[in-house]
Amino acid sequence: MATSFVRNIADIPWQEFPGHFGGALSKALVRPETCASQRIDHRISCYQPMAHVAEHVHKVQEQVYHVLEGEGLLTLDDERRVMRRHDYVFVPPGVRHSFTNTGLVPLVFLVVTSPVEDGEAPL
Repeated sequence: MATSFVRNIADIPWQEFPGHFGGALSKALVRPETCASQRIDHRISCYQPMAHVAEHVHKVQEQVYHVLEGEGLLTLDDERRVMRRHDYVFVPPGVRHSFTNTGLVPLVFLVVTSPVEDGEAPL
């Protein structure tokens, strides 16, 4: 059963999740295995220059990316968009997407996903 908590992100290890490459690291802050959340996956990500997540599409998951620092190239189906500090995007299910750090400094952003799991639909 989930309970409320206060935690510092320094306590959570960096991970390179499947489909992430070149120093595309994330800290899984809120997930079932970290705090028994049932509907939310909340991460902070830090991508080094040229790091990226491969293009993929979710069956039922919705995602929000919110850039805190740096800049990167976001693809949404066939659209390409530069994302900078304070830009955020909502990605509904069924939209092909990827994110690459195209800048000179680390790209730091929040990712909120719901529901927690859905697998990825083939491209």
